[in-house]
Amino acid sequence: MTTVSPLTPEQFRLQFPALDDAPHFASCSQGALSDRLAHTMQRMTAGLIDSQAPWGEWVGKVEQYRSLAGAFLDVDSEHVAVLSCASEGAFQTVSSLDWSGERNRLVTSDLEFPSVGNVWRAQRSGIDVVNVEGIEAALHAENWIALIDERTKLVSIPLVSYINGTRPEIERVIAHAHSVGALVFVDAYQAAGVLPFSATELDCDFLVTGNLKYLLGLPGIAMLYVKDCVGVEHPAGLTGWFGRVNPFAFDAAGVDYPDNARRFEMGTHPIPSAYAGVAGFETVSQVDPDTVWNHVVGLRERLAEELGSLGFDLDYPEDAAHRGPQVAIRVEDPDALSAKLATHRIGGSPRGERLRLSLHAYSADRDIDALVKALRA
Repeated sequence: MTTVSPLTPEQFRLQFPALDDAPHFASCSQGALSDRLAHTMQRMTAGLIDSQAPWGEWVGKVEQYRSLAGAFLDVDSEHVAVLSCASEGAFQTVSSLDWSGERNRLVTSDLEFPSVGNVWRAQRSGIDVVNVEGIEAALHAENWIALIDERTKLVSIPLVSYINGTRPEIERVIAHAHSVGALVFVDAYQAAGVLPFSATELDCDFLVTGNLKYLLGLPGIAMLYVKDCVGVEHPAGLTGWFGRVNPFAFDAAGVDYPDNARRFEMGTHPIPSAYAGVAGFETVSQVDPDTVWNHVVGLRERLAEELGSLGFDLDYPEDAAHRGPQVAIRVEDPDALSAKLATHRIGGSPRGERLRLSLHAYSADRDIDALVKALRA
């Protein structure tokens, strides 16, 4: 059996032909377009000419996505539900738990993205949402531990924060939560594909992520890992025909739930995004995860140094252990600055009072050179 050596970052970059003319610092929002993704979507749509309703192929593609997601997360794929977004993952999680007793606290933080944080606060089932206040404070485990006790049902913590790419002390938080009997939900969207991790080693109870960012797919598909699929307290709040033991029995009256993560699924899966997600997994699998992270760290440190020398106000932790795959700068009008960079064909990602500049395996020093030149202009 022939073993294919992982690609170097420079070799990997060759699959993204637009990058030399259009440096991409927006992977924290949408990954760069690869040749593989473009060709996959062309083949998917062209296939509708030869097979007008290819349900067998579509279901097979979703199962391929599920299998690749399980391998990527380092879990059994039977514990992976295929959904459309992080909000669905959060809702299916919170609705599967019983909040009627004294253990009704949900601990979250200012690091949370609204697609998750909004779901926690929109429930009408007596959930006591408690927040770790402060973006800097939420990076430190002791500020979580002070709020997590025997009243806590669920702790929600991101592996990397969308706000500025920072990394909280997640292992200590998870360990403490489990020590008092609480479950843990992890949002890994801003880490998956660039920061190596294992859901098994994290020992979290739920984890959601998807492919539109560093996993190099398109919007519309997400994966929810559930550690104990049958030990949840209720069936999830949303269901549909793909949440059944046999969807193709077409039994509208029979509402059974499989003993795996498919019980969290709903109606027809996002088929085009499943094709894109498979292409994304296949693309990122060509590079070694540790090589990717070391490459990103080196570029990140240089990017921070260059931005600092230009006088920008960096939202960047002093402790390198809290730094993720991006550098955020505080500016008066991030959208305006992003629009100016776009005139130089440079992509960034404005959010709130920050412009986020993220890095991936395909990023290179010459991208930073082009960014610095544009900012000086």
